[in-house]
Amino acid sequence: MGYRLFATMVTVTLLGACAAQAPEAQITKPADTIRICDGSGCSDLPRSSATFQGTPTDPEAERRLAALTALGEKDAKAAYDLGLRFLRGDGVDRNSYQAIQWMRKAGDRGHVEAQYALGRIYLLGFEEMGPDPAEAEVWLTMAAGKGHKGAKKLLPDAAAAKKDERRLYQVREAERKSWSVWYTSTPYYWTWGNSGWYQR
Repeated sequence: MGYRLFATMVTVTLLGACAAQAPEAQITKPADTIRICDGSGCSDLPRSSATFQGTPTDPEAERRLAALTALGEKDAKAAYDLGLRFLRGDGVDRNSYQAIQWMRKAGDRGHVEAQYALGRIYLLGFEEMGPDPAEAEVWLTMAAGKGHKGAKKLLPDAAAAKKDERRLYQVREAERKSWSVWYTSTPYYWTWGNSGWYQR
């Protein structure tokens, strides 16, 4: 019994000493620095450091991007290239919205690879965007009509997903309609009265 008491007192004393030293040990960076984390890792930088999203601007890269953008407004292949660049983050910040916009411009002009890419994106969903089987079926039908083998292979999957989505929509609608009946007609357990809350 005495040994346990002694061991407990030693442990408490050591823990107290560690706790007293902990605040000093935790101070690992000067107060005039901030922690900045990016794709390459984290580092402590002076508070006066400028931060920015992505890489520093390069006038030559901006000029090339502007030229490709102008070309993409007229040429389906250039629009497709821009879509790929935005999908990959190749020379530009990765941007799924811009990628899809440029792919659609290429696909609307009949570019079969863009149509196939859009079909896959809409079938599977991409980043923050969920799947849209009906839209996938439209793009895959266009690409399959031009003989694209991958589109022909995915088209039945898109049609099945569209059918499932329609069925799920009907289930959700039926549940939504019954839900309003449930939550408007279900009684409460507790009711307020003159002397406070009472259970029915």
